[in-house]
Amino acid sequence: MSLVIKSVTDKDFVKYGRVVEGYDFGELLSTLEKCSPKPDDVVYVPSCSELEAIDAKKYLSDNVYGGMPIQIGYCNGTNTKLNCLEYHKDSEIDIAADDVVLLVGSQQDAAGTYDTSKVEAFLCSKGTAVELYATTMHYAPCSAKLGEGFRVVIVLPKGTNYDKPDIKITNDEDKRLFASNKWLIAHPDAPEAKQGAVVAITGENTDIAELIK
Repeated sequence: MSLVIKSVTDKDFVKYGRVVEGYDFGELLSTLEKCSPKPDDVVYVPSCSELEAIDAKKYLSDNVYGGMPIQIGYCNGTNTKLNCLEYHKDSEIDIAADDVVLLVGSQQDAAGTYDTSKVEAFLCSKGTAVELYATTMHYAPCSAKLGEGFRVVIVLPKGTNYDKPDIKITNDEDKRLFASNKWLIAHPDAPEAKQGAVVAITGENTDIAELIK
């Protein structure tokens, strides 16, 4: 079955996450637009002091994460490809400052290799916040219109996506640990494959360029 872009409000998104409602993210998003670029490639910053100085951090930490320490950063750029899939041992909150498409899959389907035919695509409209559950594999957002960039606030537990711990490899999941609290698998065509990531994504590297013209 060919890939179809659905909405994060679609019933098919329920197994991957939920729309986070009831909070005002206006100042957070306006600050993101002022303090961060929208490059032609993709840039990820785990923690941004300008975003973390905003009042929204308190209710994201206390209400959404139940009192856990968090970091607020961003993933900005222009992108149409899957390349990799990652997961964390907790939820991730994505807050879209622009329309973006999220490519997602289930960790349960990636015990060995993961075929890109299982990837699903969901439009996250500007101003929308979503929680991606811990078992939802994801990576950099994609542009919602060909050639247009995006900005997305990324909220995660504090310390995520920094240098990985020095561990003894004892199983296949240990091999996938790519950074702190970041387990990752790559497609052979992805730049991360040359950086030591486990190549475990099979099939064509998902590219939504034809779907967003």
